Amino acid sequence: MVEVATTPSDAAIDGRHRTYFTPERHGRVPRVLMRTISYEIVIFMAKAPVVTAAADTPVLTRRRRIGILLICSMSLLIVGLDVTIVNVALPQIGRSFHAPLSGLQWTVDAYTLVLASLLMLSGATADRLGRRRTFILGLLTFSAGSLLCSVAPNLTTLIVFRMLQAVGGSMLNPVAMSIITNTFTNPRERAQAIGVWGAVVGVSMALGPVVGGLLVSAVGWQSVFWINVPIGLAAVVLALRYIPESKAMVARKVDLPGQALVVVFLASLTYGIIEAPNRGWGSPLILGSLSGAVLALTAFLTWERRVAEPLVDLRFFRSVPFSSATIIAVASFGALGGFLFLNTLYLQDVKGLSALHAGIDTLPMAAMIMALPPLSGRIVGRRGSRIPLTVAGLAMAASCLMLVGLTTTTSFTSLFAAYVVFGIGFGFVNAPITNAAVSGMPRAQAGVASAIASTSRQVGSTLGVAVVGALVSASVAKGGHLSFATASRAGWWTLFGCALVILALGLFATTPWAKNTAQRTALVLNPEFLEGHTP
Repeated sequence: MVEVATTPSDAAIDGRHRTYFTPERHGRVPRVLMRTISYEIVIFMAKAPVVTAAADTPVLTRRRRIGILLICSMSLLIVGLDVTIVNVALPQIGRSFHAPLSGLQWTVDAYTLVLASLLMLSGATADRLGRRRTFILGLLTFSAGSLLCSVAPNLTTLIVFRMLQAVGGSMLNPVAMSIITNTFTNPRERAQAIGVWGAVVGVSMALGPVVGGLLVSAVGWQSVFWINVPIGLAAVVLALRYIPESKAMVARKVDLPGQALVVVFLASLTYGIIEAPNRGWGSPLILGSLSGAVLALTAFLTWERRVAEPLVDLRFFRSVPFSSATIIAVASFGALGGFLFLNTLYLQDVKGLSALHAGIDTLPMAAMIMALPPLSGRIVGRRGSRIPLTVAGLAMAASCLMLVGLTTTTSFTSLFAAYVVFGIGFGFVNAPITNAAVSGMPRAQAGVASAIASTSRQVGSTLGVAVVGALVSASVAKGGHLSFATASRAGWWTLFGCALVILALGLFATTPWAKNTAQRTALVLNPEFLEGHTP
């Protein structure tokens, strides 16, 4: 069957990626909503579209582009909500299942570990099989995993269902960012769209602690997973209705050996860090786990250089801004993951606050993270990444220094000040990371490029929780009766080091020499990017 393009904009199909429009999907709204959902899902899953025209870029109205941005941002909203809500619920989860600190770490890290392991595969799969198709499958899987988490009878089952959540989550953010990249082709407009995308992180963080605290206090920890379900299903309906299908013209093969090595590397490294305080750093199991991580990483880098269609095109990393953005993503989200983990336990277990009050107390940080990404995106679009990254590094470093000396009697005024400063730093960091990840990279591989940035974020979150948790556990074991506030100091110093990495790389990656490496990389990977582009 040949599909009919009903308008000039419908007929525009990028030569590097395909966009499909059908009368069935873009006709008038049916009167019965459930009939629409069922019909669209059947059409979506069963039909293979046929290309009818080609052009350089799809022509979409500004209103349509903004609508696509908002729909894609809904996926980030539920993923961001999940992180902050689950952190608020950790103390109650620990009491319900009598879980040790390592059990709470696995509740967070089982999710981020699987997410980080599959993001690049999901990005490549979306480029190959269709971005909208992958995006919707991710929404359905994430919603199902959330529902199952709410009925988990024990900690082990909860961790397994968190892993299922992560499988769905891996199909959301990088694929949504790929859709946005292919929708907003103008560099300045794309940077501003990325700023809006980053603001959703702040919205989710602002809503997460308060909504999560309210749900935990009123209903129980199970309810924090329920909120993902209606948002996810609403995003499915809207995506089916308004997001055009797109994929890379040249299908890339799935790099299964590379994917397997990524899973082995991240799983071995995370297990070794989390379990080392309990089993001992010199135990054969921990040494074997960490050695396995090193071997898997070495094998991955060797394999990726030799395979024809790698999971990760290592040529991306010839660009200093891209490489630096990857490391900055690990450092910044490691700082955020460690910050949320330590702060939640401190407020509820040391200060004795309820989950709701603990959530309210973090609002100053969330407000900054919500308000500043659009400003950061505009600065990146007009003046580059140096100013946002410098502000981010300095502010996050200052905040961690303010929290190094936490005691059981630290005033809430001091805490609020530290939260505001940390929020300012993190509010500025996300837009330059994302912009560096996708700028100048081939749009045919936009899913993979954005997935590398998303993977770096999740690796950072995983390591942040694993490392600071291990340091706290080691301090408690060494110090005997040390309070949590005192034992957490090593963790805050580690997060301070992450902030210094952001500052140093932010200055280094924005030098003229670094920008030239980005231009040379773009020339090799994506020559058309340089046409009319001013660095």
